Amino acid sequence: MHELILLRHAEATPHGKDGKDDRERTLTPHGRAEAQAAGQWLEIEGVAYDRILCSPSFRTKETAALALGKIEPIYDDAIYDATVGTLYDVLDKNSDADCVVLVGHNPGIEQLVAFLVDGRSEDYRGMPPAGIARIRFEGPLNPGTGELLEFWSPPN
Repeated sequence: MHELILLRHAEATPHGKDGKDDRERTLTPHGRAEAQAAGQWLEIEGVAYDRILCSPSFRTKETAALALGKIEPIYDDAIYDATVGTLYDVLDKNSDADCVVLVGHNPGIEQLVAFLVDGRSEDYRGMPPAGIARIRFEGPLNPGTGELLEFWSPPN
């Protein structure tokens, strides 16, 4: 893997408001706009990804569909509510792809950025809904070896 795009799901409905399971939360109208803006940004930047790994929650599926509609995501239960170690393992198993997009949840996504770039998962900067971290690797996927190329947040 030479490049990794980490995309946090866009703004979702509050948990517990309608009695649904957390995995069934959907995007708000604002969240749908955020996801579309993320997709536009990726297109403007010319990001060419060849694999999408996505949590199976409704909000991540919606985010992926609105932002990354070009190829079918691979839905992986391990990404939902995942630790940094679990996310790292998922990525390691997909290291044959040139550019991977991982659509997931906080705090795992924001901690993964710190782990891959700085080698530590406890020192992270936060990742807003529909936020994107673009990371390049010159060699194999290892902690602390990624170069953070860009960190993008959707406009309010």
